[in-house]
Amino acid sequence: MRRLSNLLLVLAMVLAVVGSFVYLGLDLFTLGNVDSLRHMTSYAARFMSPDLSATHLRAVGHGALETLAMSALGTLLAALAGLLLAIPAAGRLGWLAQGVTKLVLNALRAIPELVWAVLMVLAAGLGPNAGTLALALHTAGVLGRLFAEALENTPAAPAAAIRLQGGNAWLAFCYGTLPNLWPQLLAYTLYRWENNIRMASILGFVGAGGLGQMLYVSLSLFQEARASTLILAMLALVLAVDALSGWMRQRWIRL
Repeated sequence: MRRLSNLLLVLAMVLAVVGSFVYLGLDLFTLGNVDSLRHMTSYAARFMSPDLSATHLRAVGHGALETLAMSALGTLLAALAGLLLAIPAAGRLGWLAQGVTKLVLNALRAIPELVWAVLMVLAAGLGPNAGTLALALHTAGVLGRLFAEALENTPAAPAAAIRLQGGNAWLAFCYGTLPNLWPQLLAYTLYRWENNIRMASILGFVGAGGLGQMLYVSLSLFQEARASTLILAMLALVLAVDALSGWMRQRWIRL
């Protein structure tokens, strides 16, 4: 029976793959013929000569700084909002506040960044403001959930000791809970910053500013050389942020 069930499972997977090709109308033979390969090779070859003119490099530098600022500011706003939402989401303010806050966090992170960007472009107009708000809203939902789980698993004894000595709830949280929670909060925030620098480069395709918007314009005008320079700038920016984030984790976080 086990062999028969495994055979039926493999057969179902094969049928699903074949059915997907038929339903989508994909023709790999046409994709791999001589004309298609020649066209793809010619298109890729035009990317091998990036535009390194001074004017374009200045524009790329401005776009890179705009993308970096969008990701950093969006992550910072999300971390602050996430921490404020994590306190009630962890049950510190009662079950009603916990339920409402968890619903808000679920709604924030359920909507992808690109959808938030489209909504923010309609609300705030084209440019980096829309991208920053889109990153902040989605990331606040993600960090709020992570912060709440970390807060729920933090030992309550230090904060309780401060309360017994006459301290209020704010002092107990700042001096009893937050020091133990800080390494996890920083690690989660840096990780989301790494993700947001990549996403900030994509949000420009819907008009949210940065390198992504410049890349969209270049590709729309078939300016492959300029697009190649922008792709290289995106790669360099992501690698730099990854290296900086790794250095900050090693220096500041003591888990």
